[in-house]
Amino acid sequence: MGTDLEWSTGARAKAAAKLMTGWVALLWLLEVVDSVSGHALDSLGIVPREPSELIDVVPAAFIHFGFGHVAANSVPLLVMGFLAALGGLRRFAAVCALVIVADGLGVWLISPAHTNTAGASGLIFGLFGFLLVSGFVERRPLGVLVGLLVGAVWGGSMLLGLAPTQTHVSWQAHLVGLVAGVAAAFLFRRPPAGAPAVRA
Repeated sequence: MGTDLEWSTGARAKAAAKLMTGWVALLWLLEVVDSVSGHALDSLGIVPREPSELIDVVPAAFIHFGFGHVAANSVPLLVMGFLAALGGLRRFAAVCALVIVADGLGVWLISPAHTNTAGASGLIFGLFGFLLVSGFVERRPLGVLVGLLVGAVWGGSMLLGLAPTQTHVSWQAHLVGLVAGVAAAFLFRRPPAGAPAVRA
């Protein structure tokens, strides 16, 4: 029984690591393509309140404006994505889908006119919000510990990212992503650890 649990945990960690390594590698590959194409992919960012831009709600989360931009997002996405994916890849996919779509729509609705917003930071803020509260929502001590550690490491920079005074940074994307991540912790919560299974 212990061996099966250990294998299951190890396999889950390996799958989460592969997924997030591949995800981050994809972001870098897309930025290479963007660079050699004369930044043709930048058009996949979201220009607010233009109906034709709704098709860019999802692609915008994978596009960045330069290698510095993608570099700044790589480590937090890799680490927070890995931690969130440890809870199960299906749930992780649902959380990411909710955050990306909600964040993209939020940017489309409330960002300043004539701006072009792209990048994975909305998803990062969503994963931060998800990890921060999911342990408390599910009453899981390990999840609470993870949330506290994530808050201690990234809490300061996350608060700074919500400041409306920053230029060339979409605090709107950060705020909507954070709210969507917290909502995802409630929508996709698991039963508390040790809760008995009850059939209806």
